[in-house]
Amino acid sequence: MIVVADTSPLNYLVLIDEVDLLPALFGEVLIPQAVFQELKHPKTPAKVQQWISHFPAWLEVRTVASAPSPALMKLDVGEREAIQLALELGISTVLLDETDGRQEAENLHLEVRGTLGILERGAKLGKINFRQALSKLEQSNFRISPAVRAAFLERNP
Repeated sequence: MIVVADTSPLNYLVLIDEVDLLPALFGEVLIPQAVFQELKHPKTPAKVQQWISHFPAWLEVRTVASAPSPALMKLDVGEREAIQLALELGISTVLLDETDGRQEAENLHLEVRGTLGILERGAKLGKINFRQALSKLEQSNFRISPAVRAAFLERNP
């Protein structure tokens, strides 16, 4: 399986030392050039910058060939290019966290997985402890509503 990722899931999975879930769950991950640039940005955490400067073989940077759909123009460039790349290549799953990006991807009939969903899937397959991973995630600047947090904890006792 191949998925396309936006910046946020990669950033947080690197920060909490769970980025190796991605090849275990999906095989190959593609990112558009805009996401690559965002991960290298000087304001990105040093740990993430170091990771992307020596990224693993399962991650591939691609260039988006076509102009984005007008509906995507309200999104940030990383989200916009991730969705557009998935559409161009016929890839059905995108990794996104932001609400607006998730909604637009779903409107375009793409399956969306976020950081929490990736952690949950990894836990269900016995690869990680969900509660420990969530605790590490909450020590970063990851934002999660109390209701969403409670729902995930209920599903992952």
